Amino acid sequence: MNRALHTLRQRLPLTWLGLMPFVIFVLMFLVLPTMHIVIGAFQTRDGTFTLQNIIDLNTGTIPSSYWISVKISVASAALGSLIGFAMAAAVVFEAVPRWIKSPLLTFSGVASNFAGVPLAFAFLATFGPVGLVTLFLRNNFGIVLQRDFGFNILSFWGLTVTYLFFQIPLMILIIAPALEGLRREWREAASILGATGLQYWRMVALPILFPSLLGTFALLFANAFGAVATAIALTGSSLNIVPIQLFAQIRGDVLGNPNLGYAMAFGMIVITAVANVLYIWLRMRAERWLK
Repeated sequence: MNRALHTLRQRLPLTWLGLMPFVIFVLMFLVLPTMHIVIGAFQTRDGTFTLQNIIDLNTGTIPSSYWISVKISVASAALGSLIGFAMAAAVVFEAVPRWIKSPLLTFSGVASNFAGVPLAFAFLATFGPVGLVTLFLRNNFGIVLQRDFGFNILSFWGLTVTYLFFQIPLMILIIAPALEGLRREWREAASILGATGLQYWRMVALPILFPSLLGTFALLFANAFGAVATAIALTGSSLNIVPIQLFAQIRGDVLGNPNLGYAMAFGMIVITAVANVLYIWLRMRAERWLK
């Protein structure tokens, strides 16, 4: 008995006990719910196996909700990548004062995880029909955002702009190490050979950074596509996107079909998983150059 305990302690050091809360948390709130969704997507209300829920994803307004969600994710990922890359490049290559780098990275670490109801409320209080910026522009300059610019916080571009609040910081955090990995010798060699700054970026830097850029875009796409709470809290039922359709199925009324909701969630899991796998693969390829 003592030998068995000694062998067990050798295989599982006591230091591993520190991981148990994390393992339990992941198991209870990630693994088990995901398994429940996947299983429920292939079941009827009485628990029998069926493919009808997957087939029903191509009926009604569900395909259009997926398409709108994909477009919002692509738009926010593209804009987040461009703006975040420009800001990261500015601080890494010291185009702005050095003291800005540390506060920017600290803020990005916080803002990249700021989402859900608080973020939706913040943007409604700022750009909503009676928001701070909306009233300021209307009362002082006679500018009505929706009338003059067609901007509505509860619309496609309103949700896209809201997503940029956490997309841009996430891009900064991920791409900044890749930019710092660009060796000074590469730029010096290009300069010696007569390359201009634009030629250096077009022929040397961007080809090296391309896997990182494309991988980060995939991660930002997955991040936006899976942002359920922010979309529901901000738009309610005014925008036909997957989270709204999913909530309508699983909220528990007699018109809903929870198993169809599970199938929709399963579709979101598949799309998000593909984007994350693409990000990991491209990240691994990028690290070969940046080591």
